Amino acid sequence: MGSSSAPAGAFGQRHGDQRAAPLDTFDAVRHALIHDEANRPMREKGWEPLYTASADARIAVIGQAPGIKAQTSGIPWDDASGRKLIEWLGVTEEQFRSPTLFAFLGMDFYYPGRGRSGDLPPRKGFAATWHPPLLALMPRIELVLLIGRYAQLHYLPSGRHRTLTDNVRDHRNFAPHWFPLVHPSPLNFRWQARNPWFVTDVLPELKARVRTAVGHAAAEE
Repeated sequence: MGSSSAPAGAFGQRHGDQRAAPLDTFDAVRHALIHDEANRPMREKGWEPLYTASADARIAVIGQAPGIKAQTSGIPWDDASGRKLIEWLGVTEEQFRSPTLFAFLGMDFYYPGRGRSGDLPPRKGFAATWHPPLLALMPRIELVLLIGRYAQLHYLPSGRHRTLTDNVRDHRNFAPHWFPLVHPSPLNFRWQARNPWFVTDVLPELKARVRTAVGHAAAEE
């Protein structure tokens, strides 16, 4: 990300008493995140960190990093990939946007910039710094969708030496908490064409797992 990139381990650099402030509320995490020195370039652009988190959320969607359209709109998954993901999950737009059901945590909460062949990858060290305090505040999460290779490398150590295709095909190995998925980008149509089992075998199970989590939330309303 050029001059705005931060090396691994550089996140969490805050000044004065902010460094010692406990990250035990959503507001505290957000304040610390925004004022993290590694995020200064984004702050200077007027960008807000793009994520949603709620103590009532049942499903965490961990993707890559927001694209420029989502960063600009301030709405996670506000693009064609989001529409496809909603279809895969078998939920409505209203359910997808409900903080009592879904939390959205990218491997970076800011658009990482543009590289030679597309968007740059999420910054190293970001998720390791900011995911734990947020997930600790969401005790009802029962299903975590790991979308794309970056999320799977971070959360599935046993899948580190496997391909994304292997992880998705063998998703039951990571049940009941994790569910690895390919990114729902329209650009992945060739992958789906090469792997027809994704539609016939994986998506029905994904919908069933999501339906169960949504049902648990509804039962407590």
